[in-house]
Amino acid sequence: MATLIVGVGECKVSNKNGDKIRALTLGSCVSVIAFDPKNHVAGILNIALPDSSINKKRVTEHPGMFANTGIPLLLRMMTKSGYDGKSELIIKLAGGSTILDSNQTFNIGKRNILAARKALHTVNLKPEAEDVSDNYSRTVSIDVVTGIVIVSSPGKGQWDL
Repeated sequence: MATLIVGVGECKVSNKNGDKIRALTLGSCVSVIAFDPKNHVAGILNIALPDSSINKKRVTEHPGMFANTGIPLLLRMMTKSGYDGKSELIIKLAGGSTILDSNQTFNIGKRNILAARKALHTVNLKPEAEDVSDNYSRTVSIDVVTGIVIVSSPGKGQWDL
């Protein structure tokens, strides 16, 4: 039983009974949370930027950094951990706030949300639930056995997604 912490631009997947996967303090980053209820495989991808075309070198080193390269990475890792590619995946999104960009100068959070949705659409997936945008940070976690996703934020408490 372990808690796997997902850093910025990282992807973590588990199929181990009792594991939890957690992404901490999401600001403009967007976490793509995936769960295969048939095979009990869960994963979180923590997207930092919408499109890999801005930095080809970083794509090689950290494909999870970008929505368009991170989603395929998440699916490959899920498959290596037991997702059969046929079972229904439950997808949820969290993050993409404007907390670090209150003037919305760069709109990184909004751009990350849109890029995640687009990248999911290209592989015929759609989020079942979202807790995105607004102006507060979030921490998100998933239980590998149950697939329950919990979102929390300082001063706001915690809730199921």
